[in-house]
Amino acid sequence: EAPAFTLKNTQGKDIELKDFLGQYVVVYFYPKDNTPGCTKEACSFRDLKREFDSKNAVILGVSPDEEASHQKFIDQFDLNFELLCDPTKKMMEKYGAWGEKNMYGKISMGIIRSTFLIDKNGVLIKKWTNVKAKGHAEKVKAELQKI
Repeated sequence: EAPAFTLKNTQGKDIELKDFLGQYVVVYFYPKDNTPGCTKEACSFRDLKREFDSKNAVILGVSPDEEASHQKFIDQFDLNFELLCDPTKKMMEKYGAWGEKNMYGKISMGIIRSTFLIDKNGVLIKKWTNVKAKGHAEKVKAELQKI
């Protein structure tokens, strides 16, 4: 079973995993709003949203950024899905998207760009870790089309 969560969206409303029972849920974790890789990934999900909708799948982007930052990101790039705030990184820890990273030989703690596909019953059915932003949304869409 996918770990339960309750996070705020850009309007300060609590969003919970159980809100989406009966739908597929794509949860993707990213480091920071309005950075090159994160923007590329978000825009890819935006551009494919109609295809995710046709599979009854909701897209949720999660980062530690606050509501105002998320709203600015949504407005600037016309994003058409929810961004959720995880400033304490508790959800990221539950999903294994926060941890030790090795960048150019330097070990540090940080966000591990990851995506999780959850079925209509709240069961985790696929995960991707150490995601490369370019082309990733297409891989998630392809996996969903196999179902």
